[in-house]
Amino acid sequence: MPVALALLLLFAMAWPQALLASEDAWQALRHGGTVALFRHARAPGTGDPADFRLEDCATQRNLSTEGRTQAQAIGAAFRSRQIPVERVLSSRWCRALETARLAFGALAEPFPPLDSFFSGQEQEPARTEALRRTVQEWRSNGVLVLVTHQVNITALTRIFPGEGEMLVLRPKPGAGFDVVGRVKP
Repeated sequence: MPVALALLLLFAMAWPQALLASEDAWQALRHGGTVALFRHARAPGTGDPADFRLEDCATQRNLSTEGRTQAQAIGAAFRSRQIPVERVLSSRWCRALETARLAFGALAEPFPPLDSFFSGQEQEPARTEALRRTVQEWRSNGVLVLVTHQVNITALTRIFPGEGEMLVLRPKPGAGFDVVGRVKP
């Protein structure tokens, strides 16, 4: 019982911090000049089937009904908070593109550096460097939205995001970026 009470107390103390961090992330997005880095919405499973083909969504892991609802909620949250989305880039994997399109509509455009390298680790250095440059070079009053995969986000930030989770990044003058906060779905 004392252990359960201690865990409950720790959770209660952390809860306001998580809400504050989430609100700080939304505030940074509202001011623009930031990057919203998303893991695609809920798509049950891990990796891709053995017969995976990029041009055929039927051979891929795809969004579940919950994932589609989650993606629509992401877009609704951006609209209700009046986040100035300027550009939306997505992995070409169907689950990522569908997330981007359900959330941000016609703004979504395929961007190969965001493609997963889960089954091709040799691609990681080039894709991570291209993603790093994309984030670092963002200079705008609006927000750049990037929709990708857990492996890509973890390679870039060392953070393991949940499905539909957003990391808010602020490019630094010169080089690099700061992680402003996280917003869980």
